[in-house]
Amino acid sequence: MSHAVTSAAAPREDIARAARPRLTERGMELLLFFAALFSILITAAIVYVLVSESVPFFREVSVWEFLTDTQWTPLFADKHFGILPLLSGTFCTTAIALAVALPLGTVVSIWLSEFAPARLREVVKPILELLSAVPTVVFGYFAITLVSPLLKKLMPELPMFNMLAAGLVMGVMIVPYVSSLAEDAMRAIPMLLREGSYGMGAGRLTTAVRVVFPAALSGIGAAYTLAISRAIGETMIVAIAAGGTAILTFDPTKGASTVTSYIAQVSMGDLPHGTLEYRTIFAAGITLFVITLGFNLLSVALRRRFRQVY
Repeated sequence: MSHAVTSAAAPREDIARAARPRLTERGMELLLFFAALFSILITAAIVYVLVSESVPFFREVSVWEFLTDTQWTPLFADKHFGILPLLSGTFCTTAIALAVALPLGTVVSIWLSEFAPARLREVVKPILELLSAVPTVVFGYFAITLVSPLLKKLMPELPMFNMLAAGLVMGVMIVPYVSSLAEDAMRAIPMLLREGSYGMGAGRLTTAVRVVFPAALSGIGAAYTLAISRAIGETMIVAIAAGGTAILTFDPTKGASTVTSYIAQVSMGDLPHGTLEYRTIFAAGITLFVITLGFNLLSVALRRRFRQVY
């Protein structure tokens, strides 16, 4: 009798034991689902705030004037609401930063992936990534106290606040974003491709540049897009080192204001909430959001275009 009861209970225990992993897996799936849903809700809330606060602004200022006027003076008596001066400063500092970060980050990623010894790579990569952990306000003061004075020695006519110094320091700050993601993409390329290239007589540099780099172009493109978005959205470096004058210029030796630095300036609380001048930060913010979204969509298209399955 006792033996029969024990035999009947054994299958139930096995079923319960087998069900536990499935319950745990189901719980983790729900947790990940809610985490993804939370991020989507946050993004939707940001879009809602930008749109709801921008609509009253565009009721008083036409979209055509906002996009074509060459003056941005919402805080002056003679008010103009043309976003072009802020966009010119944003794109100029971004272009300088990318001219530094993309080539340097790509070279570093190729060296880490294809040439650096494993032990050295394990030391260098974390140290390099520490740059991304430095507060951007520190980079801003680095630009104004060291980089700008050095540039003034080379160009005496250069003002202390200029886009060149801000862009150069931004480029240095962005290098880890490019090098780390691009190196991960190249490391994911199967060794079989490298061995096939070596078997055809190619050297390590030729293999890295002509085989590994094109094969990892999808991930490298994503790294470049992240760098562009990071440069466009940078605030403290340009707010400290680039100057705060909104002028339409692409001359990097001059000071200028960017979209983010203007938002930071107005958000300090000097303007009453709900006024037209206050709502300019939301109009500028939604412009910045659309530009960043465009680069992200371009990144998705490039990944689909150059994706390779191994």
